Amino acid sequence: MSHSLEDLSSEMRKIDFCMLTSKTTGGALSSRPMSNNGDVDYDGTSRFFALESDRSVSDILENPDIGLTYTSSKGLFSQRPFFISIEGKGRIIRDRKAFEEHWDPDLDEWFEHGVDTEGLVMIEAVGQRVHYWDGTDEGELKL
Repeated sequence: MSHSLEDLSSEMRKIDFCMLTSKTTGGALSSRPMSNNGDVDYDGTSRFFALESDRSVSDILENPDIGLTYTSSKGLFSQRPFFISIEGKGRIIRDRKAFEEHWDPDLDEWFEHGVDTEGLVMIEAVGQRVHYWDGTDEGELKL
């Protein structure tokens, strides 16, 4: 059984955190946990908030190639975990209006002044290829 982008979006809605991987200026891979902030109607784009001074931001500005890895604790029908890996391009958004469109009050815990936090940026991760494994099936979608 292959999964559609809608199926994967449904699975991603259940997973709050993913690992965002970027390439450093020296060519090494650097990963950090990022919250999807409940903003998951996955159409091929994920958005995360960060500070301009964060390593992942400078990495993306230097090299936009990124990876996202999501893992659920249970898959479909209480099966094995569901794994989703997304390859794509990252870009840095500095538009307050865009921040407001994707802001969740839970983010106030990390960004004290909300969308007015000094140095706030949004990382927009645009997927190009999605791989998934659900314990009984695996597949790939090109976006």
